[in-house]
Amino acid sequence: MQPVVLDTDVASLLHKRKLTGPLATRLIGRKPLITFVTYGELTKWMEIRHWGARSRQELADIPVLPGDEPVAATWGRLSAAGIQRGRPRPTNDMWIAACALTYDLPLATLNFKDYEDFRLHHGLRILGAE
Repeated sequence: MQPVVLDTDVASLLHKRKLTGPLATRLIGRKPLITFVTYGELTKWMEIRHWGARSRQELADIPVLPGDEPVAATWGRLSAAGIQRGRPRPTNDMWIAACALTYDLPLATLNFKDYEDFRLHHGLRILGAE
């Protein structure tokens, strides 16, 4: 199975079994991964919304890409480049993009505009835009 990084919205919709349309079709047969940022965001919602044991286990079963030193260096380059272009990007979007770029994996997102700068200037592959 080819791995793909899910952004937080896609991971959330998949978890709720509400992801439909072309992106859902493109994910068939792929191995979903999430970043440490998405894991943190989903854990926050798990605590706030009091997820049950099944939902907690489903989250625990998804492999998580770490925020290690190479990812941090990529994040630093993305952040600096955005500032230099006069288009600083949201912190969590940069971390997610940094993970995908560092591990050379495509990103599945429904929020193309949030990641377009990373695609145009850094070669981020966006599932459905390849």
